[in-house]
Amino acid sequence: MKKRKKNNSYSPDGDKNTVCGEFFPETYPALRSKKWSRGMEDPLNTEMRLFCSCTRWAFNRLQEDKSREELKKEGQQVFGLNVRYCDDAILKAKAIIESQKELLKMEKEETKTKLTRAKKKLSWAEKTLDKAVEKNDLEKIKNLKRTVHGRKARMKKLSDKLNELKVHEDNGTIPTVVFGGHSLWKKVCKGRIPIEEWKQARQDRLYSRGDKTKGGNPNIKISEYDGEFFLSVTISHLSEQKDVDIKGRPIMTRAPHVEGKLWLPDKYRSKVYELLLSGAPYTVELIKGKDDRYRGHISFDLTPPDLITNPDYGYLGMDTNPDGVALANVSYTGQPEPWAENFNVSYPKALHKFDGEFQVKIHPNGFLYIKIPELSYSCGYRRTYLIGVLAKIVVDIAKTLGKPIALEKLEFGRPMDTKKNSTAWQPISLSRR
Repeated sequence: MKKRKKNNSYSPDGDKNTVCGEFFPETYPALRSKKWSRGMEDPLNTEMRLFCSCTRWAFNRLQEDKSREELKKEGQQVFGLNVRYCDDAILKAKAIIESQKELLKMEKEETKTKLTRAKKKLSWAEKTLDKAVEKNDLEKIKNLKRTVHGRKARMKKLSDKLNELKVHEDNGTIPTVVFGGHSLWKKVCKGRIPIEEWKQARQDRLYSRGDKTKGGNPNIKISEYDGEFFLSVTISHLSEQKDVDIKGRPIMTRAPHVEGKLWLPDKYRSKVYELLLSGAPYTVELIKGKDDRYRGHISFDLTPPDLITNPDYGYLGMDTNPDGVALANVSYTGQPEPWAENFNVSYPKALHKFDGEFQVKIHPNGFLYIKIPELSYSCGYRRTYLIGVLAKIVVDIAKTLGKPIALEKLEFGRPMDTKKNSTAWQPISLSRR
């Protein structure tokens, strides 16, 4: 029996942590490819362009039911990338297709709901119009006719959209995907931005999965020396074929690299250093911004932390308001539970600008209100800071009680949607990390 091949590649499932840094390329290969490069384009931008083109190509071929192995072989010849870059591009394309299929189901259900509400609103408007006609109220009739016309147009638009989604679902297809962004393409069509900006958005990234057997990541490697981090990016299109092996596969020369410093936020440096020491796989995605700066998104698996809260004790309910939060200490039966005799909310040391800057009103039956008046009118960094202070206080209270936090989950409809705002409660457990 043939043994199943073990997959050592980084798995997208499970808890992940993503660190965003900035890459400063310093060393470029002296060689330029006449076949793959365009004008004065540097090798890193060429590699990015080829990778994005391969992703779009694989996206179209996958919808034609071509296999992954076929595409890997063909992609190397068409785009000049190595086998891992080709495979990563195929997986990215496959992920886009899967996500679009999931979105198709959600979009269909949401459109059904919108259409039902639109029919009700049309019915109400038509009844109101009939009453206005009976009373011969000319001004009201004029306004209501405009309303009925608009709601009929809305209903027709939703019906057409629902039919289109059903056709896609029945045929196993997906709606048109615009690489580079649909909103950006609309601006191009209206002449608001040059087409070069949209084209740049279609070729601005390079993605490489991690592999445990390859020291973390085979194509985009992170290294550390003397307290500084460095990034080395494989430029596979500059590799040339020098021979063929026994099975007829091409033997390529060693690909050159683009190397440079990698800046990381201070709070993540130790975490990335531990990651490199452990040899665990990590995924890197390089994205070139409009300012020609390279951002690196480093993703890796997280070890699940130990929970320090237990829903068997109950929950700490939280309701957010413009100037603070209301908390409710709830037992496992769902009833309010009085605070302990020695319970107290510590005053944050950072808030000392004026009297009443931080107010706490505790009710003995298990409720309290934390008020920071400045929250209702502050903005920018100050508001963000105050929200962080408030969040830390709530988390400290939950840790003291040993109870998860039940947050209010608000859903706001899309623009021009008929769906009203809805509220749900979602518990969040706390860990030692």
